[in-house]
Amino acid sequence: MTTIITGNKIREDFINYFKKKGHTFVKSSSLVPGGDQTLLFTNAGMVQFKDVFLGTDNRQYTRAVNSQKCMRVSGKHNDLDDVGRDDFHHTFFEMLGNWSFGDYYKK
Repeated sequence: MTTIITGNKIREDFINYFKKKGHTFVKSSSLVPGGDQTLLFTNAGMVQFKDVFLGTDNRQYTRAVNSQKCMRVSGKHNDLDDVGRDDFHHTFFEMLGNWSFGDYYKK
């Protein structure tokens, strides 16, 4: 008998696993990052934490888990200059991520 595992189940299990390990669940941010003129679309799960990694912001937590809605166009990370050559490739997906802000593994 084949067991079918849905995308919702994978997402739920991933998030719950890291929540049990002390991570704070952070909801997906917008596909259009607010206040960031360097990105037109959210292309990775770390975008909502970019300011933390750059050292310009702190969070009330040191561990996070998320399922971030992402979009990539033209087969590359936000390579909008290339879209004109190939206007039919884009990808929309959710990126599961677990993050540490100086708490474990790497600073």
